Amino acid sequence: MKFLDQAKIYIRSGDGGAGCVSFRREKFIEFGGPDGGDGGRGGDVWAECVEGLNTLIDYRYQQHFKAKKGVHGMGSNRAGAKGDDIVLKVPAGTEILDEDGETVIADMTHVGQKILLARGGNGGFGNAYFTTSTNRAPRRANPGLEGQERWIILRLKLIADAGLVGLPNAGKSTFLATVTAAKPKIADYPFTTLHPGLGVVRAYNREFVLADIPGLIEGASEGVGLGDRFLSHVERCRVLLHLVEGTSEHAGKAYKTVRTEIEAYGHGLADKPEIVALSKADALDEETLKEQVARLKRATKRTPLVLSSASGQGVQEALRALLSVIDEAKAEEAETAAPQEEWHP
Repeated sequence: MKFLDQAKIYIRSGDGGAGCVSFRREKFIEFGGPDGGDGGRGGDVWAECVEGLNTLIDYRYQQHFKAKKGVHGMGSNRAGAKGDDIVLKVPAGTEILDEDGETVIADMTHVGQKILLARGGNGGFGNAYFTTSTNRAPRRANPGLEGQERWIILRLKLIADAGLVGLPNAGKSTFLATVTAAKPKIADYPFTTLHPGLGVVRAYNREFVLADIPGLIEGASEGVGLGDRFLSHVERCRVLLHLVEGTSEHAGKAYKTVRTEIEAYGHGLADKPEIVALSKADALDEETLKEQVARLKRATKRTPLVLSSASGQGVQEALRALLSVIDEAKAEEAETAAPQEEWHP
């Protein structure tokens, strides 16, 4: 299945049904009168967050969604039926934006969340509605109101607890495959990963979701390589694991390249907690390893982890460090979300 994380679609709610002009003519009833019913309301357009979806592929081949019109009113005081609603089903983590791409209409973060995007037009009144003491036989009815129409943008941001960042070929996919049951494509050339991937890490009797995104290169914020559009998938992460390839020419420069692109991207990503690790340690001799660790330490102003996904060296330490930050972030969120008790002197 193709991974699709952005779609632009057109939505339109249903028009209201027109009111009816009608007069009753019944046997044995001395006086007739107006009996035109009201029109039905047009259908609404809703967005609902559902389980079982992790891509916006449903909106790749259909971009126009229109709710049904309301049924016109009829004689004998029969009101028209309401038009059928239309529900756009989206995965958790979907942002709904206005056509300008900046105004956020809704952020669908949990399953079951539902939001109205376009309200259907009201139905028109039939002539029975306009009967007064002085106008016993009105010959007018209202047309239904038109529905609302708009273009919207759906943008999926994967919901994960931790995210992997780094240059291409830094060992991100290998790390994901080692610690989760995910099976990303792994090869010895850059940009093996073309689409974000998710995996569930089970460690120390706990679970957390780990996201892997395509590598960043110098100039990614300006569209070089695959650009930085996939960074949106780690915006919601509580912590970033920055992997720096140990076999690169200069570990410190490699780290700074990625940090520059993250800072250029913005959206608060540069302020997230970061764990730095030197990867592919098994491919380095002792002297080179010591030199690369020193370079990375100077660049990051902290002691980096040293790991090898192939041999398992340092993997558990990295998972412990990730869990520690995730637990701390969850505790802070719970504390913020807890209702404040009122204090009375």
